[in-house]
Amino acid sequence: MTQFNDTELTAAVIKSFEETPNPRAKFLLQELVKSLHDYVRKTDLTFEEWDYAIDFLTRTGQKCTDIRQEFILLSDVLGVSMLVDAVNHRDRDGATETTVLGPFYVGEHKVTPHGTDVSANLAGERMFVQSRVTDLKGRPLAGVPVDIWHADDAGFYDSQKANFATEGASSRARFITDADGRFYFRTILPCSYPIPTDGPVGQMITQTNRHPMRPAHVHFLVNAKGHEPLITHVFIEGDKYIDSDVVFGVKDELIAKVERRSDPVMPDGKPADGPWHLMTYEFHVKPGGGLAPAPLGTKVPEHA
Repeated sequence: MTQFNDTELTAAVIKSFEETPNPRAKFLLQELVKSLHDYVRKTDLTFEEWDYAIDFLTRTGQKCTDIRQEFILLSDVLGVSMLVDAVNHRDRDGATETTVLGPFYVGEHKVTPHGTDVSANLAGERMFVQSRVTDLKGRPLAGVPVDIWHADDAGFYDSQKANFATEGASSRARFITDADGRFYFRTILPCSYPIPTDGPVGQMITQTNRHPMRPAHVHFLVNAKGHEPLITHVFIEGDKYIDSDVVFGVKDELIAKVERRSDPVMPDGKPADGPWHLMTYEFHVKPGGGLAPAPLGTKVPEHA
């Protein structure tokens, strides 16, 4: 009978994947084994610690639903999401910077007319968002679908609420850019908010004395034909958590100055009910291809 010590075992497990038909899958699995086995050796991992890790991952999976992805949240707070983003977007060539998708993207929505108040049913300081999508030469891109979503004035996304299935989307919509590449909408001023702390990821953050806060932002997914999908946020300048985002998602280029205004009308010519805020941001997309993220629960095609 073959017997293994702690180094021979690693070699044997790596060899066990030698016949994997897909070369990329083979490479990824073998590298995973190397890294995981090295971690166990370097830390002298105990049975109790490994049991705890398995239980933690089990509870993480059990917390996932059709509208909540605890594993994405785990990836985010460990910086893995931003690291994967970084290695896949090393050369921006002037394109807008990318950042994490986050765990509350729930897929496409019906197209919403420009100027719609996507947070009409919510309390909060009103905000007008005006934006434009161009290529890297500054030429406007028309007919581009742009998904937007953000948290409410209390720091919750619509999909976190019990009535989401019956009430539908709030502070979440899809717009199509006009002939000049523009889109605009009304909403409320986002606030900084904590990631969900009612699951195992939140417990880990609390137990390690990290704060759970994200700086105020609006999510954007720009999906122009013939260009790479752009997943990003626009952050509010001056937010107290801008330099300590719990998911490490802030980049300088993605911080927007949001102006407080008192004009009686907003940029679309319609009246304002009182003081309001103006966010202006222009997105530049890179030629290429790729698939926009699939909604949670959608089967992703296997690698060829």
